[in-house]
Amino acid sequence: MHLLENILAQNKLWATNMVKDDSEFFSRLVNQQTPQYLWIGCADSRVSANQICGLLPGEIFVHRNIANLVHYTDVNCLSVVQYAIEVLRVKHIIVCGHYGCGGVIAAMQNRELGLIDHWLRNLKDLYLQNKEQIDGIEDQVAKINFMCEQNVRQQVTNLCHTTFVQNAWKNGQNLTVHGWIYDIKDGHIRDLNACYDQVEQVPEIYRIKD
Repeated sequence: MHLLENILAQNKLWATNMVKDDSEFFSRLVNQQTPQYLWIGCADSRVSANQICGLLPGEIFVHRNIANLVHYTDVNCLSVVQYAIEVLRVKHIIVCGHYGCGGVIAAMQNRELGLIDHWLRNLKDLYLQNKEQIDGIEDQVAKINFMCEQNVRQQVTNLCHTTFVQNAWKNGQNLTVHGWIYDIKDGHIRDLNACYDQVEQVPEIYRIKD
């Protein structure tokens, strides 16, 4: 039986070092959780929100799934969004994708992969919507990266169509939704200028009326 002793040992070392640097670090974590940010990102093991943002535990609330999708039927994601907005009262929601995303690549192909095919179905719809522009890009990597960016923009849009986000705005809550993308090759995050902070930015057909 493998007990992953190396990871348990690394955990003890990490905890010891944290206390050395700040003796009250864990007591503060126990007594409060007041992050200003909700991160909706890809489950890719190379994209760790706290690490790439330079934030400590407790400073960012995180939800991750394959290809950083915001599905209207995903109770898990929507529950996180509601809790972050209504209980934690975060000020920023960041949808962050990454270049070379395996989920995006899979959605651009016709291979059968199993259950994930259903999860990525909306990404195939997005690909079809952008097919003319994608076909005009010669470089294959550039095609994928363009699609990764479009995916982030679409998920930001999906998020802003939810009642949770719109009700926060209508109630005067300070909340901004951002679309970012991360480049694993250099570790830099790029702002895609997909930023929303008021219901007037949402097309009228998607606005929730009183």
